[in-house]
Amino acid sequence: MLDYKLDEALRSLDGVQLAKVAGRLVRVSGMLLESLGCQRSTGQRCRVEQADGSLLDAQVVGFNRDITYLMPFKKPVGLAAGSRVFPAKDEALLQIDESWLGRVVNGLGEPLDERGKLSGRDPLPVELPRVNPLRRRPVEAALDVGVRAINGLLTLGKGQRVGLFAGSGVGKSVLLGMITRQTKADVVVVGLIGERGREVQEFILHSLGEEGLRKAVVVVAPANESPLMRLKATELCHSIAAYFRDQGQDVLLLVDSLTRYAMAQREIALALGEPPATKGYPPSVFGMLPELVESAGNGESGSGSLSAIYTVLAEGDDHQDPIVDCARAILDGHIVLSRRLADVGHYPAIDISASVSRCMSQVGEAAHLAAGRQFKEFYSTFEKIKELIPLGGYTPGMDAKTDRAVQLAPSLERFLRQEVGSGAELGASIATLQSIIK
Repeated sequence: MLDYKLDEALRSLDGVQLAKVAGRLVRVSGMLLESLGCQRSTGQRCRVEQADGSLLDAQVVGFNRDITYLMPFKKPVGLAAGSRVFPAKDEALLQIDESWLGRVVNGLGEPLDERGKLSGRDPLPVELPRVNPLRRRPVEAALDVGVRAINGLLTLGKGQRVGLFAGSGVGKSVLLGMITRQTKADVVVVGLIGERGREVQEFILHSLGEEGLRKAVVVVAPANESPLMRLKATELCHSIAAYFRDQGQDVLLLVDSLTRYAMAQREIALALGEPPATKGYPPSVFGMLPELVESAGNGESGSGSLSAIYTVLAEGDDHQDPIVDCARAILDGHIVLSRRLADVGHYPAIDISASVSRCMSQVGEAAHLAAGRQFKEFYSTFEKIKELIPLGGYTPGMDAKTDRAVQLAPSLERFLRQEVGSGAELGASIATLQSIIK
């Protein structure tokens, strides 16, 4: 019996780790860490020892021969040459279910609202969701966003992905808040990526409100977070939205902003030595944007819908900016906000002439589409001669179409304006539009 117990004890020693494998930190360049001796695959995690003895979580983002490149999730407290780098255990998948509704999390799925740990019954995949394009359910039903100009003239569909394009300070976030409050959806997933930290609490209190938060999941990565955390937060909100879509829910995904996601990838790629291309953006950025956007949209038959709205920052009001141009090509429509309209107090400052919804013809009826075309035609005609009227450059009776545009101008203007706190249902918006264009 004694020999048996001794043999059993000796066998148990085989599973005891006699030494802890560790690499060492050899270089720090900005947010990029370089280590030797900690061999991990790209996408896996390591833990770096800091000056205060705590461990900093980081992810492998590349390698060069024996050197492993790491990017930390959070700002380092203090690093020194030779700091130990430990391979972290493969992280467990996040678990999700309806208990996530009403919660605020960061890019790693950690709660920020001090309401306890998150749990769930279903695993949340790490990778972005993918849908076979031949099995994707088409956009067939209209989406009521509660904004009259969009409902009437740029009608969106359930499953459509659209961008809000504008320079800074033109009202993107305000319009996004209006859409958040008014849109009829079962679940709202909000990604606040790379924006001011002040806006997070304001968005939750004023744009969502207590009632809206109950059916929402908010994923936050402010501008002071690391670029890797901003990437993770953007991808996490897409995975969360796809989960609820596959549960049969009508989901609205709001990402503010897509440009900050591209900037985060630019920071990582340039730190890794990828050559800059158009306006400093490396080629990998233009490969990641379509992959991200394609993970949104409708799923297979039997699932719910996933409509996505992305804000896109046109730096310096340059609508030929490479990110703006790329987003315009891969999205199902674009809503352009005009600084000229914002400067004269026209809100929402939607430039109808420059905006388009590529799914409007699929979800709108013939009479509605015809009225929308006529509205745009009259509006465009009036805008061309608007500045000539005070100068006496317009003479009534010379052109019937121009006369009609001038006559309808006040009604067109009222239709396009809307107070921040008011809503306009889809049916009422279409009825008002058709009553103007008789």
